[in-house]
Amino acid sequence: MKGSNKPSGKTITVTWKRSVIGRPEVQRRIIKGLGFKRLHQTLTLQDLPEIRGMIFHVNHLVEVTEGSER
Repeated sequence: MKGSNKPSGKTITVTWKRSVIGRPEVQRRIIKGLGFKRLHQTLTLQDLPEIRGMIFHVNHLVEVTEGSER
């Protein structure tokens, strides 16, 4: 479905676990860019190389769980 916000294909579940207080501005922007609004929030995101790269840079702040194929 074109224009849908639902992830298609493989997904990953990402939970924001640690605060960005005292972290570099780049890491703050990555957390915001992933779509997080508050600490301990969980998002289901598409398993794309771009998303994986963003997660790689903040892997000490988030927890990743492999999703299923949709």
